[in-house]
Amino acid sequence: MTKEPLRPDELEAFERLRPRLEAIAYRLLGSAAEAEDAAQEAFLRWADADRDQIRVPDAWLTRVLTNLCLTQLKSARARREVYVGQWLPEPVLGGDPMLGPADTAEQRESVSTAMLVLMERLTPNERAVYVLREAFAFSHAEIAEMLDLTEVGSQQILHRAKQHLATERRRADVDLAAARPVVEEFLAAATSGKIEPLVRLLTSDAMGIGDGGGKVPARARTVSGAEAVAKFLRGLFRPAEAKRAVVGGSPDIYAWTANGRPALVAVVNDELVGVMTLEPTAEGISAVLTQVNPDKLGRAAQQWAAADHGEPLLKGW
Repeated sequence: MTKEPLRPDELEAFERLRPRLEAIAYRLLGSAAEAEDAAQEAFLRWADADRDQIRVPDAWLTRVLTNLCLTQLKSARARREVYVGQWLPEPVLGGDPMLGPADTAEQRESVSTAMLVLMERLTPNERAVYVLREAFAFSHAEIAEMLDLTEVGSQQILHRAKQHLATERRRADVDLAAARPVVEEFLAAATSGKIEPLVRLLTSDAMGIGDGGGKVPARARTVSGAEAVAKFLRGLFRPAEAKRAVVGGSPDIYAWTANGRPALVAVVNDELVGVMTLEPTAEGISAVLTQVNPDKLGRAAQQWAAADHGEPLLKGW
């Protein structure tokens, strides 16, 4: 039987849901590009389905998308094992609808770079249940139907996921209005040429991670401890022609937000070349997470090009 083409109202209904589907997929996959692909594949399946038999399009599409992501997560684990250097998720800049809902502390935390890194340690089912429940407030009954679980099974999986995450996370509900001062203070310390101002800003167990994906030089291992991270950052922010050659010129550094956290955005000739996300806590900055892999900056670059970003904090570094 030939499928009926999408009616204008059906196409409009999907496009209305697309940002939410992409936001779910991004939290599940840690990749903006793969999230876009997953949402598009869900659309193709929607177009090919007998839509007259689908009572609740939102639930049907979320189920299809989630299961697409679960399949993707299983293959992603194998890819992570051969990834060059440290792996970090793609950054998503402030204002991007892919960040999804941000009404609660749990929703804001679920999209932070540090949380996306932690969620890599969960099983696919644990990650799916955690994201659907904590970030999108689906009931356990709804999640159970999506993932072919019992309602009790969904509750147990959520409990396990929270246990795994609670042992290592350090929640920080950031006031985004204060993001710029955080970046300004950090940049002043990083460019001072001294480690002491940086050590004062960092937690004692702070970590630094850089993702170059083998395309751009980045530290191959995590840097741990306030003094070690401060020394690394002092060297990183020391101007040098060799560093400028790597990124194609002298970068301008802007204050922005990424994944709901204060961030530094490096731009060369109007092209975004790096995003450094800071994870502030009550005790200080607990992580400095730098994404310079050009393969993971596409979405951020598009958002940046469309944004009114004002003047840089540091010009021609």
